[in-house]
Amino acid sequence: MKLIHTLVIGSAAITIAATAATAQRAGQQAAAEPDPVMELVGRLDLERYKATIKGLTEFGDRRQGTDRNRAAVDWIEAQLRSYGCQNVERIRYEYNPAPPAARGGGQAGAGAGAGAGAARGGRAGGAAGGAGRGAGQGTGIVSGPGGSRIRGLRARTGVNNDSLRQPDTAIRAINMQPTSPGMREQVVCTKVGTTRPDEMYIVGGHMDGHGWGQAANDDGSGSAIVMELARIFSMPDVQTDRSIRFALWNNEETGLNGARAYIEQRETLQGKENPVGSGRFPEPKWLGMIQHDMMLFDHGMPRADGTLSPEQRPEADVNVEFQINSMMADASMKLAFVFHGANQKYATDYPVAVGPNMTNTDSGPFQDLIPAISLRENERGAQIGGGWDPNWHQPTDVYTTFSDKDFRLGLNAAQTTMGAIGTLTGAKLKN
Repeated sequence: MKLIHTLVIGSAAITIAATAATAQRAGQQAAAEPDPVMELVGRLDLERYKATIKGLTEFGDRRQGTDRNRAAVDWIEAQLRSYGCQNVERIRYEYNPAPPAARGGGQAGAGAGAGAGAARGGRAGGAAGGAGRGAGQGTGIVSGPGGSRIRGLRARTGVNNDSLRQPDTAIRAINMQPTSPGMREQVVCTKVGTTRPDEMYIVGGHMDGHGWGQAANDDGSGSAIVMELARIFSMPDVQTDRSIRFALWNNEETGLNGARAYIEQRETLQGKENPVGSGRFPEPKWLGMIQHDMMLFDHGMPRADGTLSPEQRPEADVNVEFQINSMMADASMKLAFVFHGANQKYATDYPVAVGPNMTNTDSGPFQDLIPAISLRENERGAQIGGGWDPNWHQPTDVYTTFSDKDFRLGLNAAQTTMGAIGTLTGAKLKN
């Protein structure tokens, strides 16, 4: 028995030693082979990110239903084409909101029709996304399924509709044209996968804003992330196994109407080869939707007097949210933690915090259909809804309000998404 015991121990030791040697060789091989996703993350650049935001702000607040919005759509399409992004197209839909309430005239009017003309309003995502921006102000409660209780000090929130609160006469002049109902357009483009072109992740940001500013943060900051990712994934030496669709939604501020229109038009087309036998999938199967909405400002909770710190707080983070009571909650949570892991591996400055209350953004209409998450500067309900960003829908949401520390928070969100999507789609670099 002693001899057998000795032989077993010896065999185990040999096995352990062999396993350790194999792991060491694998580690050495991995160290010798560069991580292609790390290379892609390294192609993100702070100055380019800032320049893309600044380009969007040249069109003022890009309010839906205006010439400035249409000019911004044209500019976005031209930029995506210049990057070499494939299958650039426009999604067209009608937006005809109900007449505003008696007290909701002028620039406030279109926002009052948040649910009107929206596709799929009965979904839980519709209720979460379109049920009244700013609802519950002063009550400490954020509306929408699973909305979180606001705690701590609050600052007032709302949408500015007074043009005279914008001190810059040039910005005021750009934003002067009021919105009108009718046809709307939004731009998407696609990185086509090499081995699984029939499957894709949707990466989105909304290009419209309001409040008589430049919508630099809400949502130039998120739209610029989408555009910068499209630029890098479209580089000629980049391949992905799965497809990626980059979407610049319109009509977010009126109740997520652009995202709803996309679902209404495209959901039933998923995964269908057209023409049959061509290997082309105009609408690949949706694997997940990732929204970027307000990415720059995490200066902390309002002080007792309602003011905030002028500096980005050292403990700032990127908030990744999913909706805990959605039909896809478990899969969405898992997707959120993929982004958490990607942030730890690929982001340079700020960590990710995962939270269970996703609301009032374009991932909402998708949340009962596919895994859906949003990336933000703060928790949407408890923090942004509690006045942690004093520039939200205000004349101060202009490019010059934000510092490099603020822009770097947005860049870290871009690094996080690049790392996660690059990994999920099997990104590679051609030799």
